[in-house]
Amino acid sequence: MADAQLRQREGRALGSPLRLSVAGLVEDGLVDEAWGATSDEFARVDRAMSRYRADSELTEIHRRGGHGPTLSWRLRRGLVAADRARRLTGGRFEPRILRALERLGTAAGAQPAPVQPWGDGREPAFEPGTPVVRRRARGAPFELSAPGDLGGIGKGLALRWAAGRVAATLGPSRGGATGFLLEAGGDLVVDGTVGEAPWSVAIEDPRGASAPVAAVRLESGWALATSSIRLARWRSHDGRTVHHLIDPLTAEPASGGLLAVSVAFRDPAWAEGWSKALFVEGAGGSATRARSRGLAGWWVADDGLLSMTPAARAMTFWIRAEATA
Repeated sequence: MADAQLRQREGRALGSPLRLSVAGLVEDGLVDEAWGATSDEFARVDRAMSRYRADSELTEIHRRGGHGPTLSWRLRRGLVAADRARRLTGGRFEPRILRALERLGTAAGAQPAPVQPWGDGREPAFEPGTPVVRRRARGAPFELSAPGDLGGIGKGLALRWAAGRVAATLGPSRGGATGFLLEAGGDLVVDGTVGEAPWSVAIEDPRGASAPVAAVRLESGWALATSSIRLARWRSHDGRTVHHLIDPLTAEPASGGLLAVSVAFRDPAWAEGWSKALFVEGAGGSATRARSRGLAGWWVADDGLLSMTPAARAMTFWIRAEATA
Protein backbone atom coordinates (compact mmCIF):
# COMPACT_ATOMS: atom_id res chain seq x y z
CA MET A 1 0.00 0.00 0.00
CA ALA A 2 3.04 2.25 0.38
CA ASP A 3 3.30 2.82 -3.39
CA ALA A 4 -0.41 3.53 -3.90
CA GLN A 5 -1.59 7.07 -4.50
CA LEU A 6 -3.83 7.96 -1.55
CA ARG A 7 -5.86 11.05 -0.77
CA GLN A 8 -6.57 11.23 2.97
CA ARG A 9 -8.77 13.34 5.21
CA GLU A 10 -8.69 13.08 9.02
CA GLY A 11 -10.71 14.34 11.96
CA ARG A 12 -12.52 13.06 15.06
CA ALA A 13 -16.02 11.69 15.58
CA LEU A 14 -17.80 9.64 18.24
CA GLY A 15 -14.79 10.10 20.51
CA SER A 16 -12.41 8.41 18.06
CA PRO A 17 -10.04 9.39 15.25
CA LEU A 18 -11.84 9.33 11.90
CA ARG A 19 -9.99 8.90 8.60
CA LEU A 20 -10.97 8.53 4.96
CA SER A 21 -8.37 7.19 2.51
CA VAL A 22 -9.20 7.27 -1.21
CA ALA A 23 -6.93 5.36 -3.60
CA GLY A 24 -6.30 6.27 -7.22
CA LEU A 25 -6.40 9.31 -9.47
CA VAL A 26 -9.25 11.33 -8.03
CA GLU A 27 -9.67 15.08 -7.75
CA ASP A 28 -9.20 16.69 -4.34
CA GLY A 29 -12.59 18.40 -4.65
CA LEU A 30 -14.34 15.05 -4.93
CA VAL A 31 -12.40 13.72 -1.93
CA ASP A 32 -13.45 16.81 0.03
CA GLU A 33 -17.07 16.18 -0.92
CA ALA A 34 -16.81 12.55 0.20
CA TRP A 35 -15.17 13.66 3.46
CA GLY A 36 -17.99 16.14 4.02
CA ALA A 37 -20.56 13.36 3.62
CA THR A 38 -18.58 11.19 6.05
CA SER A 39 -18.34 13.92 8.69
CA ASP A 40 -22.02 14.74 8.31
CA GLU A 41 -23.11 11.12 8.77
CA PHE A 42 -21.00 10.66 11.89
CA ALA A 43 -22.34 13.94 13.31
CA ARG A 44 -25.92 12.76 12.76
CA VAL A 45 -25.23 9.42 14.46
CA ASP A 46 -23.59 11.30 17.34
CA ARG A 47 -26.68 13.46 17.81
CA ALA A 48 -28.90 10.39 17.74
CA MET A 49 -26.99 7.79 19.77
CA SER A 50 -24.28 9.37 21.92
CA ARG A 51 -24.43 8.90 25.68
CA TYR A 52 -21.76 11.59 26.04
CA ARG A 53 -23.94 14.41 24.71
CA ALA A 54 -26.47 16.11 26.95
CA ASP A 55 -28.48 17.02 23.84
CA SER A 56 -28.48 13.65 22.08
CA GLU A 57 -31.69 11.81 21.34
CA LEU A 58 -30.60 8.82 23.44
CA THR A 59 -29.83 11.05 26.44
CA GLU A 60 -33.27 12.66 26.15
CA ILE A 61 -34.91 9.23 26.23
CA HIS A 62 -32.84 8.35 29.30
CA ARG A 63 -34.10 11.51 30.97
CA ARG A 64 -37.68 10.48 30.23
CA GLY A 65 -37.30 7.06 31.80
CA GLY A 66 -37.15 5.16 28.53
CA HIS A 67 -39.90 7.10 26.80
CA GLY A 68 -39.31 9.88 24.37
CA PRO A 69 -40.49 11.72 21.33
CA THR A 70 -40.78 9.88 18.03
CA LEU A 71 -37.45 8.24 17.36
CA SER A 72 -35.32 9.29 14.41
CA TRP A 73 -34.72 6.52 11.91
CA ARG A 74 -31.05 6.37 12.93
CA LEU A 75 -31.78 5.77 16.60
CA ARG A 76 -34.56 3.36 15.74
CA ARG A 77 -32.20 1.38 13.51
CA GLY A 78 -29.55 1.48 16.23
CA LEU A 79 -31.89 0.06 18.86
CA VAL A 80 -33.24 -2.62 16.54
CA ALA A 81 -29.69 -3.61 15.48
CA ALA A 82 -28.58 -3.78 19.12
CA ASP A 83 -31.55 -5.98 20.00
CA ARG A 84 -30.90 -8.30 17.07
CA ALA A 85 -27.21 -8.55 18.00
CA ARG A 86 -28.25 -9.44 21.57
CA ARG A 87 -30.45 -12.26 20.31
CA LEU A 88 -28.00 -13.69 17.77
CA THR A 89 -25.07 -13.68 20.21
CA GLY A 90 -27.02 -15.39 22.97
CA GLY A 91 -26.95 -12.25 25.10
CA ARG A 92 -23.18 -11.83 24.98
CA PHE A 93 -23.65 -8.55 23.15
CA GLU A 94 -25.73 -6.40 25.49
CA PRO A 95 -26.16 -2.62 25.21
CA ARG A 96 -28.01 -2.18 28.52
CA ILE A 97 -24.91 -2.00 30.71
CA LEU A 98 -24.98 1.72 31.50
CA ARG A 99 -25.58 1.25 35.22
CA ALA A 100 -22.60 -1.08 35.48
CA LEU A 101 -20.40 1.48 33.73
CA GLU A 102 -21.64 4.28 36.00
CA ARG A 103 -20.91 2.15 39.06
CA LEU A 104 -17.36 1.51 37.85
CA GLY A 105 -16.68 5.15 36.95
CA THR A 106 -15.19 6.31 33.67
CA ALA A 107 -11.83 6.66 32.00
CA ALA A 108 -9.98 9.96 32.35
CA GLY A 109 -11.43 12.61 30.05
CA ALA A 110 -14.70 10.75 29.47
CA GLN A 111 -17.76 12.65 30.64
CA PRO A 112 -20.94 10.75 29.84
CA ALA A 113 -24.28 12.43 30.36
CA PRO A 114 -25.78 11.24 33.68
CA VAL A 115 -28.73 8.85 33.57
CA GLN A 116 -31.64 9.94 35.75
CA PRO A 117 -33.70 7.49 37.87
CA TRP A 118 -36.69 6.12 35.98
CA GLY A 119 -40.32 5.82 36.96
CA ASP A 120 -40.71 5.57 40.73
CA GLY A 121 -37.07 6.44 41.35
CA ARG A 122 -35.74 2.90 41.44
CA GLU A 123 -32.90 2.07 39.09
CA PRO A 124 -34.12 -0.06 36.19
CA ALA A 125 -32.71 -3.53 35.68
CA PHE A 126 -33.00 -5.75 32.64
CA GLU A 127 -33.76 -9.42 32.55
CA PRO A 128 -31.64 -11.52 30.20
CA GLY A 129 -33.80 -12.48 27.26
CA THR A 130 -36.00 -9.39 27.37
CA PRO A 131 -35.86 -7.11 24.32
CA VAL A 132 -33.86 -3.89 24.29
CA VAL A 133 -36.91 -2.03 23.01
CA ARG A 134 -40.58 -2.89 23.35
CA ARG A 135 -44.01 -1.54 22.56
CA ARG A 136 -46.71 -1.14 25.18
CA ALA A 137 -49.48 -1.39 22.59
CA ARG A 138 -49.97 -1.74 18.84
CA GLY A 139 -48.93 1.48 17.15
CA ALA A 140 -47.27 2.84 20.30
CA PRO A 141 -43.74 4.28 20.04
CA PHE A 142 -40.70 2.28 21.05
CA GLU A 143 -39.81 2.19 24.73
CA LEU A 144 -36.28 1.54 25.96
CA SER A 145 -36.36 -1.26 28.55
CA ALA A 146 -33.22 -0.11 30.45
CA PRO A 147 -30.52 2.56 29.96
CA GLY A 148 -28.44 1.74 26.90
CA ASP A 149 -24.99 2.34 25.48
CA LEU A 150 -25.01 2.24 21.68
CA GLY A 151 -21.43 3.45 21.27
CA GLY A 152 -19.92 0.39 19.58
CA ILE A 153 -22.77 -0.63 17.33
CA GLY A 154 -23.51 3.05 16.68
CA LYS A 155 -19.98 3.44 15.33
CA GLY A 156 -20.46 0.37 13.16
CA LEU A 157 -23.70 1.75 11.76
CA ALA A 158 -22.06 5.14 11.16
CA LEU A 159 -19.35 3.37 9.17
CA ARG A 160 -21.98 1.47 7.18
CA TRP A 161 -24.02 4.55 6.35
CA ALA A 162 -21.02 6.83 5.74
CA ALA A 163 -19.43 4.27 3.40
CA GLY A 164 -22.66 4.23 1.42
CA ARG A 165 -22.61 8.00 1.15
CA VAL A 166 -18.93 8.04 0.10
CA ALA A 167 -19.64 5.46 -2.61
CA ALA A 168 -22.60 7.52 -3.83
CA THR A 169 -20.49 10.69 -3.84
CA LEU A 170 -17.67 9.12 -5.83
CA GLY A 171 -20.20 7.65 -8.25
CA PRO A 172 -20.35 4.35 -10.17
CA SER A 173 -16.87 4.89 -11.63
CA ARG A 174 -15.57 6.05 -8.23
CA GLY A 175 -14.51 9.33 -9.82
CA GLY A 176 -11.20 7.85 -10.90
CA ALA A 177 -10.58 6.21 -7.52
CA THR A 178 -9.93 2.48 -7.33
CA GLY A 179 -11.41 2.29 -3.85
CA PHE A 180 -11.53 3.78 -0.37
CA LEU A 181 -10.99 2.85 3.27
CA LEU A 182 -13.00 4.46 6.05
CA GLU A 183 -11.71 4.01 9.61
CA ALA A 184 -13.10 5.13 12.97
CA GLY A 185 -11.03 4.33 16.05
CA GLY A 186 -9.65 1.06 14.73
CA ASP A 187 -12.89 -0.18 13.15
CA LEU A 188 -12.95 0.08 9.39
CA VAL A 189 -14.71 -0.76 6.14
CA VAL A 190 -13.18 -0.96 2.66
CA ASP A 191 -14.48 -0.53 -0.87
CA GLY A 192 -12.72 -1.48 -4.09
CA THR A 193 -8.97 -1.93 -4.19
CA VAL A 194 -5.67 -0.11 -3.83
CA GLY A 195 -4.59 -0.08 -7.44
CA GLU A 196 -5.29 -3.68 -8.36
CA ALA A 197 -4.63 -5.16 -4.91
CA PRO A 198 -7.00 -5.69 -1.97
CA TRP A 199 -6.66 -3.39 1.01
CA SER A 200 -4.05 -4.52 3.55
CA VAL A 201 -4.69 -3.66 7.19
CA ALA A 202 -2.88 -4.40 10.44
CA ILE A 203 -4.22 -5.91 13.65
CA GLU A 204 -2.66 -3.91 16.48
CA ASP A 205 -0.88 -5.41 19.46
CA PRO A 206 -3.22 -4.72 22.42
CA ARG A 207 -0.21 -4.45 24.74
CA GLY A 208 0.86 -1.28 22.92
CA ALA A 209 3.82 -2.59 20.92
CA SER A 210 4.56 -0.60 17.78
CA ALA A 211 4.55 -3.67 15.56
CA PRO A 212 1.15 -5.27 14.84
CA VAL A 213 0.45 -8.90 15.67
CA ALA A 214 -0.78 -9.68 12.15
CA ALA A 215 -1.70 -8.17 8.78
CA VAL A 216 -4.70 -9.16 6.70
CA ARG A 217 -6.18 -8.51 3.26
CA LEU A 218 -9.78 -7.35 2.98
CA GLU A 219 -11.81 -7.69 -0.19
CA SER A 220 -14.19 -4.94 -1.27
CA GLY A 221 -17.20 -4.57 1.02
CA TRP A 222 -15.56 -6.17 4.05
CA ALA A 223 -15.19 -4.57 7.46
CA LEU A 224 -12.90 -5.22 10.42
CA ALA A 225 -13.75 -4.32 14.02
CA THR A 226 -11.71 -4.77 17.19
CA SER A 227 -12.81 -4.90 20.82
CA SER A 228 -9.80 -4.26 23.04
CA ILE A 229 -8.93 -3.09 26.54
CA ARG A 230 -5.70 -1.41 25.48
CA LEU A 231 -7.03 2.15 25.84
CA ALA A 232 -10.32 2.05 27.77
CA ARG A 233 -8.99 1.08 31.22
CA TRP A 234 -9.22 3.07 34.44
CA ARG A 235 -9.32 2.86 38.23
CA SER A 236 -12.79 2.17 39.62
CA HIS A 237 -14.18 3.83 42.72
CA ASP A 238 -12.95 0.88 44.81
CA GLY A 239 -9.43 1.01 43.36
CA ARG A 240 -9.63 -1.84 40.87
CA THR A 241 -8.31 -1.62 37.30
CA VAL A 242 -11.40 -2.06 35.14
CA HIS A 243 -12.42 -1.71 31.49
CA HIS A 244 -15.51 -0.96 29.41
CA LEU A 245 -16.29 -4.44 28.02
CA ILE A 246 -18.94 -5.61 30.48
CA ASP A 247 -20.13 -9.18 30.91
CA PRO A 248 -23.93 -8.83 31.19
CA LEU A 249 -24.15 -11.99 33.32
CA THR A 250 -22.02 -10.47 36.09
CA ALA A 251 -22.32 -6.71 35.39
CA GLU A 252 -18.53 -6.65 35.80
CA PRO A 253 -15.70 -6.21 33.27
CA ALA A 254 -15.30 -9.39 31.24
CA SER A 255 -12.42 -11.47 32.57
CA GLY A 256 -12.15 -14.33 30.11
CA GLY A 257 -8.40 -14.18 29.55
CA LEU A 258 -8.41 -11.96 26.46
CA LEU A 259 -6.84 -8.60 25.62
CA ALA A 260 -8.46 -8.06 22.21
CA VAL A 261 -10.71 -9.67 19.62
CA SER A 262 -10.96 -8.64 15.96
CA VAL A 263 -13.65 -9.83 13.57
CA ALA A 264 -13.94 -9.38 9.80
CA PHE A 265 -17.48 -9.36 8.44
CA ARG A 266 -19.36 -8.03 5.44
CA ASP A 267 -20.89 -5.27 7.55
CA PRO A 268 -19.12 -3.01 10.08
CA ALA A 269 -21.99 -3.04 12.60
CA TRP A 270 -22.00 -6.82 12.73
CA ALA A 271 -18.21 -6.96 12.85
CA GLU A 272 -18.44 -4.73 15.93
CA GLY A 273 -21.19 -6.78 17.53
CA TRP A 274 -19.40 -10.07 17.09
CA SER A 275 -16.02 -8.74 18.25
CA LYS A 276 -17.60 -7.59 21.52
CA ALA A 277 -19.60 -10.80 21.97
CA LEU A 278 -16.53 -12.99 21.44
CA PHE A 279 -14.50 -10.88 23.87
CA VAL A 280 -17.16 -11.34 26.54
CA GLU A 281 -17.33 -15.06 25.72
CA GLY A 282 -13.67 -15.32 26.76
CA ALA A 283 -10.76 -17.46 25.62
CA GLY A 284 -12.53 -20.67 26.56
CA GLY A 285 -15.63 -20.22 24.41
CA SER A 286 -14.87 -17.63 21.76
CA ALA A 287 -13.01 -20.03 19.48
CA THR A 288 -15.86 -22.54 19.51
CA ARG A 289 -18.54 -19.93 18.87
CA ALA A 290 -16.53 -18.18 16.14
CA ARG A 291 -15.78 -21.41 14.31
CA SER A 292 -19.37 -22.64 14.58
CA ARG A 293 -20.50 -19.39 12.95
CA GLY A 294 -17.81 -19.48 10.29
CA LEU A 295 -16.52 -16.11 11.48
CA ALA A 296 -13.15 -14.65 10.58
CA GLY A 297 -11.89 -13.90 14.08
CA TRP A 298 -8.51 -13.12 15.64
CA TRP A 299 -7.96 -12.96 19.41
CA VAL A 300 -5.00 -12.07 21.61
CA ALA A 301 -4.84 -13.76 25.01
CA ASP A 302 -3.50 -12.32 28.25
CA ASP A 303 -0.09 -13.85 27.47
CA GLY A 304 0.06 -11.91 24.18
CA LEU A 305 -0.34 -14.97 21.94
CA LEU A 306 -2.49 -14.68 18.83
CA SER A 307 -5.07 -17.27 17.73
CA MET A 308 -7.45 -17.20 14.78
CA THR A 309 -10.20 -19.14 13.06
CA PRO A 310 -9.70 -20.92 9.73
CA ALA A 311 -11.65 -18.15 7.97
CA ALA A 312 -9.33 -15.56 9.51
CA ARG A 313 -6.21 -17.50 8.57
CA ALA A 314 -7.31 -17.42 4.93
CA MET A 315 -7.24 -13.59 5.08
CA THR A 316 -3.95 -13.33 6.98
CA PHE A 317 -0.73 -12.86 5.02
CA TRP A 318 1.68 -11.96 7.83
CA ILE A 319 1.99 -12.88 11.52
CA ARG A 320 4.58 -11.52 13.95
CA ALA A 321 6.65 -14.51 15.00
CA GLU A 322 6.65 -13.79 18.74
CA ALA A 323 2.84 -13.45 18.72
CA THR A 324 2.41 -17.18 18.11
CA ALA A 325 3.21 -20.13 20.32
